[in-house]
Amino acid sequence: MPYPPITARQRQLVLLAAILGWMFDGLEMGIFPLIARPALQQMQGSMPDEIFVGHWMGIITALFLLGAAAGGVVFGWLGDRIGRVKSLSASILTYSLCTGLVYFVQTPAQLGALRFIAALGMGGEWALGVALVMEIWTGASRPVLAGVIGAAGNAGFLLSSLVGLTASVTITSWRWVALVGAAPALLTFFIRLCVPESPSWQHATAGAPAQPLREIFSATLWRRTVVATMLCGITLLVTWGLVQWLPSWADSLTKGAVQTAKAWTQFWSALGAMVGCVFGAWLAEICGRRWAYFLLCASSLGTCLAFFSFENHYGAVFLSYTFLVGGLTASFYGLIPLYLPELFPTRARATAQGLCYNAGRVLAAGGALQMGALMKYFQGDYAQAGEVISLIYLLGMVVIWFAPETKGKPLPE
Repeated sequence: MPYPPITARQRQLVLLAAILGWMFDGLEMGIFPLIARPALQQMQGSMPDEIFVGHWMGIITALFLLGAAAGGVVFGWLGDRIGRVKSLSASILTYSLCTGLVYFVQTPAQLGALRFIAALGMGGEWALGVALVMEIWTGASRPVLAGVIGAAGNAGFLLSSLVGLTASVTITSWRWVALVGAAPALLTFFIRLCVPESPSWQHATAGAPAQPLREIFSATLWRRTVVATMLCGITLLVTWGLVQWLPSWADSLTKGAVQTAKAWTQFWSALGAMVGCVFGAWLAEICGRRWAYFLLCASSLGTCLAFFSFENHYGAVFLSYTFLVGGLTASFYGLIPLYLPELFPTRARATAQGLCYNAGRVLAAGGALQMGALMKYFQGDYAQAGEVISLIYLLGMVVIWFAPETKGKPLPE
């Protein structure tokens, strides 16, 4: 059965919906670092401040990452079975409503439970949005759009820092900030009314329902699935086990005396990340996917070690390093949306991306828990714990050479 071609206006609507979805995804993720410390301080038990905050930050971050991994598989599978657009709407509705419900939590366990459920939607939204855009916008535009994908998420992260700069996030006000996270629910109405389904998906599944899980673990694809998961896991581990802790580190260095320290740290990290995402996609197109990943690992490792080894005062130099670390560690999010769609066929693409990217979050969850354990071991010293976590890039510099080079090749059908 022939399907009507996608018009230029429809392509623009697809891109707009995806950019807004990724931006709100970044906003959701950025809200938590702002509210985490004051929220946990309000719920504090008998442990000293930094140890209690570090302990529960590790647990809640791990729950979020595990939820995102599960959501990537569940919503990715739905995207391959019932369509990208319906599943994308459901994923955004899930994460926005659950983030808003954080307003009502009373214990760290309740906070962790809602973060887990919200993460189900966030994990699905990324995979579905990437699949939809890359299938409708093909050819030479894909490297540019890969950078836009990463930059959009970090634009949302930057917006969350502006929330922190304009509204003082304290023990008494953090609940109101959490309510901002319910706003993306309105986006689902726009998506359902205006965004067309992917013709590539419709053609690929016209004969029979897709069997994506079976396919990505078939004899021809399982190695790609495993390697892609490791590459995503290394990237995500540093983001969630290190970069997401920078606002708390800044707050700790100032001993809470500079109320905007968390927000400014998040602002410069997000601004660097927006630049880094475009740079990562550009580098992958210039020198190939494998060399780009290798070079980004090497530069990220060097910058992180320098930051944590030599900077222990909050100020202009600290924020400059934050910009560099935020940019280099996030540059992978410009490369990955370009690379993952090139590894898997259309009928299994959303499931594969959801699994690889978000199963990578399971590995990252271990890093978040490890950061909490390292915080205890180093008696609340963020810098020493961060140095250890950043060494994971050494593994990335090896694993990338087991992945195929896909530069210049069309998306597999």
